[in-house]
Amino acid sequence: MIIAETERLLISEFKKEDAPFFLELTNTPNALKYIGDKDLKSVEDAEKYLINKTIKSYNDFNFGFYKLELKGEKNNPIGTCGLAKRKELDDVDIGFSFLPQYEGKGFGYEASKKVMALAKQTFKLDRLIAITVPHNKNSIKLLEKLGFTCEKRVKPFEDDEELLLFAKKL
Repeated sequence: MIIAETERLLISEFKKEDAPFFLELTNTPNALKYIGDKDLKSVEDAEKYLINKTIKSYNDFNFGFYKLELKGEKNNPIGTCGLAKRKELDDVDIGFSFLPQYEGKGFGYEASKKVMALAKQTFKLDRLIAITVPHNKNSIKLLEKLGFTCEKRVKPFEDDEELLLFAKKL
C-alpha cells in the first residue's frame, strides 16, 4: 500500500514479499557498518524480520519503516525510510538506508522530509529523534540538513555502543 509520494519516490509499506530486497538492503556494506548486522542470512530470515518487526510496527503504532521505489520503476526498490518506536528510547526515531548506488543522490533528504510531514500531520508527533554512530558523517550531515540538532550521546542498546542522539521539534 502506497503511503505517500515525493517528486521522485513512491513510499509504501513493506510486505513479506519484499524480503529479497530487504535482505540485500540490510547486508550492504554501509548498513552493516552504520546500522549493524541484523543477522539476516536468507530470504526466510528477512521474511521473519519483516513480519515480526516492520509489519508488526504498522499494526502496533500505525507507522514503521517504508519501502522506497523510484517513480516509473515499480518493483525497483532503492531503500527505506521510516519511523521506529523503540522501547530503549523515549521518542519516535526516524531512520533511512539505501542501496549503495542510490546513496548521495538526495533521496534520503526527499524521503525524510515526507516522512517527517507524515509524523506531524498523520501520526500527530511533535518531536522526532534520530540516532547514529559518531563516525557516520553522511548521516550526521543529512540530519543537520533536515534541521535536527545533536542533543547528547547515548548507549541505548545492549551492545553498549555510544551513539549520537539528534532531535527536532516538528
